[in-house]
Order: sequence, then C-alpha cells, then structure tokens
Amino acid sequence: MVASKRKAKSRTPGLLSHTRSPHLVNNKAKSGLSAKTTASIIRTHHQLQKAHAQAVKAGDTTKAAEIQKQIDANGGLKKYQIASITGQSAERGGDSSRLLVEWLEDLRLPSATKVTGSNNGGGSAKRAYDVLEVGALSTTNACSQRRYLSVTRIDLHSQSPGIQQQDFMARPLPKSDAERFDIISLSLVLNYVPDAEGRGEMLKRICQFLRAPSERDESQEEPLLTPCLFFVLPAPCVTNSRYLDGPRLLRIMESLGFVLLREKVTSKLVYQLWKWAGKPDGRPQKFAKVEVNPGAKRNNFCVVLK
Repeated sequence: MVASKRKAKSRTPGLLSHTRSPHLVNNKAKSGLSAKTTASIIRTHHQLQKAHAQAVKAGDTTKAAEIQKQIDANGGLKKYQIASITGQSAERGGDSSRLLVEWLEDLRLPSATKVTGSNNGGGSAKRAYDVLEVGALSTTNACSQRRYLSVTRIDLHSQSPGIQQQDFMARPLPKSDAERFDIISLSLVLNYVPDAEGRGEMLKRICQFLRAPSERDESQEEPLLTPCLFFVLPAPCVTNSRYLDGPRLLRIMESLGFVLLREKVTSKLVYQLWKWAGKPDGRPQKFAKVEVNPGAKRNNFCVVLK
C-alpha cells in the first residue's frame, strides 16, 4: 500500500496483498451487524479499494494516501472481514459452500454420496478430493464438514489457525500433481481484484493449480466431475456491467478450457460450477475491455485476458 507522498515503487504485478489494507487485528467476537450494515460495509470497502488501486496505478500517491486514510477510518480490512464473516454465517444463510456440496452430490461425485469412513479410519478406501478454498473465512463451513473433501484454506489475512495466511497470486506454482487440487473454490474473491487484467491473470493461474482431468479413476460409472472450479461473483458484476455479461463470461471461461456444469443466479450472487477439461488447443484467446451492455447506470466490472 502507498501510505506516503514518496514516488511509488514498482511492485510485483497481480498480488492481491498489494490492494488490501495492512491494518488488521484478529477478531473473534460476534459482530452484531445488521444485514443492511454488513452489505454497506462490504460495498464501501470494495469501492475504496478500487479507487485506491486506480490511484496507485496512476502514480498519484497523494490521492492514494487520502483514500487509505478513509479505508482505515472505516475500520479497514478488519471491519470488512467481520462483515464478510457475518454475511456468510449460518444464521444469514451465507455459506456458499453449501451449494458446492449440494451440486457435487447432485452430480454424483464418485464417493460423495457413499463415504462410510475417513481416509485414516477404515470404511471407504478412496482418498478424499483435494480442495483449495481461496479467501477462506471459516473452518466449519459445509465443505469442511464432508469427509470426502480434504480442504486447504488460504486467505490474505487469516482469521483462524486452520486458515493459512497467503496471497493466492503469490502461492508457489505446483511442481507435481500431488501439489494440485481436484476442486478450487473462488467465492467472492475475483471481484476483490481491483483491475480487469489482474482478474484475467487470476483465472489463468487457477488452471495451473487444477489436476489433469485424467488423474481420477476413470473406471467409475459416473462421469468425472473433477477437476472443477466453484465460482461465485456478486450478481451485478455479471448482470449489470458495461463490460461483462453471462455470454461473455461463458466465452472467457471456455477459452481457458472450462465447461459450465451448474449455475444459479439470485438478486445478489451468481454461483457457477465449472469443470476444467484441460488446456485448450491452439493459442489462448484474448479478451479486451469491450462494452457489451451500454447504460448510464451500469457498473464497470470487467475481466481482461491478454
């Protein structure tokens, strides 16, 4: 973060940690925030983070410092994470991984509906599916409570000992399939990336962390559902953007080798489950910033692939 009037130094591009406030103290108390207040905190924080990133990119250190003061005055990342955790609580019905589990079982992920024991305690001899949850806020959500899922959780600022503090964009690339995953959860993370090119880089990087489609047992009667990506965005990013809509998002994801398996769109969120079919043949397709949905009241959310 830029917090002085000195000339901005060059930084490694694409790191999420360069877009978030460093002022954080772990919080374990209940927030007591209303749903309306929670939504307002999250929305304002996103707006300020975007403005801060734009000021940094433009080299305007004075403006960046002023915006950072606003972020800190509003409680910074600490208050944002409290609001996010509250919004995803069971009482608010906000645990998005419940839908992931529902879809996996509905699509009959092999062993998902018939595991009778843990990997180490007898019962099913099949290993659990390895899950990487990016932006994890809880160790007790639905996917964490399924024995057929072995969850690795990361977040920029861990709120629990079971969550590794790590920037996904700085996570070392896998050296073998043992370090890759069957399932990646990217729930309300891409929208936190402040620029369109960074979002495209994150989606491309996701592919490098997924196992090859043939890694699982192909003798299963049910079709292979892994590797796959569980993807959640605020609905306005897709339904009310000048530069992104459903068909364009579909083309972007297909260009990376993804096939859409499930989708649910509500007034607030877009949930999707994508199977990764592997790297597509030929040269990667590029997607520039193109207006696809004109309108004065549209937002500017965009994904650019270079």
